Amino acid sequence: MLDRVREAMFATLMPWLDGARVLDLFAGTGSLGLEALSRGARSVRFVERDPKVVRLLRDNVAECRVEARVEVCAGDALEPALWAPVGEEREGPDIVFLDPPYPMVEAGDGRQRLLRALEQLFPFLAPEGVVCLHSFRGRLDPAQLPPSEQVVRRYGTNDLWFLQAKEEER
Repeated sequence: MLDRVREAMFATLMPWLDGARVLDLFAGTGSLGLEALSRGARSVRFVERDPKVVRLLRDNVAECRVEARVEVCAGDALEPALWAPVGEEREGPDIVFLDPPYPMVEAGDGRQRLLRALEQLFPFLAPEGVVCLHSFRGRLDPAQLPPSEQVVRRYGTNDLWFLQAKEEER
């Protein structure tokens, strides 16, 4: 994600950040979740599949000295069993970062899995929680997404979707 897109995303998420419980799916090196912590989030659960990247993610967490506020899970980001709250917390996340590999958004089984996972995320979110979905511009149609309050912000070739469960769905 480009720096200017990340800055815009965090500016939009500012009302949710203070004390937030964050779920960072497709976490990679952890840059989104670690930045959320630096901006006031309480905790982050990272989910990343690639073992080499998980090792790097753990190193980044240690370097930032935030181990007590972080949980790193190695596995499939679209597996709901890996979304459990961090530590003793019982409530779901306030913010979910969903930054899937671009080919997954394009078509086929990966896209279908992603859309199904989105449907499963909404009941899992804390009240007023938000999913921030990053994709290439124009690759997602609002009608394909689960019923939600949807705001899309476009930055060059990037779309940032901010999705919340509709009031009647909560």
